[in-house]
Amino acid sequence: MTATFPQQLITGYQTFSSERLPTEQARFRELSEKGQFPEVMVIGCCDSRVSPEVIFDASPGELFVVRNIANLVPPYQPDGNAHGVSAALEYAVQVLKVKHIVILGHAQCGGIRAFVDKAAPLSPGDFIGRWMSMFTKPGETVEIRDHETMQDFVTRIEKAAVFRSLENLMSFPFVKKRVDAGDLLLHGAYFGVAIGSLSVLDKVEKVFKPVGQAKSAG
Repeated sequence: MTATFPQQLITGYQTFSSERLPTEQARFRELSEKGQFPEVMVIGCCDSRVSPEVIFDASPGELFVVRNIANLVPPYQPDGNAHGVSAALEYAVQVLKVKHIVILGHAQCGGIRAFVDKAAPLSPGDFIGRWMSMFTKPGETVEIRDHETMQDFVTRIEKAAVFRSLENLMSFPFVKKRVDAGDLLLHGAYFGVAIGSLSVLDKVEKVFKPVGQAKSAG
């Protein structure tokens, strides 16, 4: 028996083709003929509630998006194995010549919560557990602080994942070269799912601030 394609996707496409496509047909045609030239790469979480295209109200061709568990960037490791995020990063920086890379973290991240709780599915040997292990360096521990609530702890680690990904980005020689040359900027952001809030990383004070209040350090 042939599996039935999800009806909600069929319905969504029909709405797209009848309402949105007519207003953007010229844009799609241009993108198909000339190719894509996005200036911004967004590395976000797979979480279905955190869509960069929706959050940033982006049109087709404006964002080069990569999503994975907990919006993590692995360290540079050209070991011959398959590295999806690293390959996408190389394409964005070397081929598309993006000018900005944004690490988009978010509240209620399931991967971070499982990492914090040391709970399933983070059992030894599975994919998620091994993926999340890159969050810490050898000998590094992640523990709740005195007088810190569990919610505050989880939020701190969700934001720490953004810092770790930004740090790992700079381990890629082709990223560092363009950052040092001043033609590639790295950014951090944090999305609050419940109220749709967006905070961006203040590169001077190294804290997340509501949009409009953060200072840029290049």
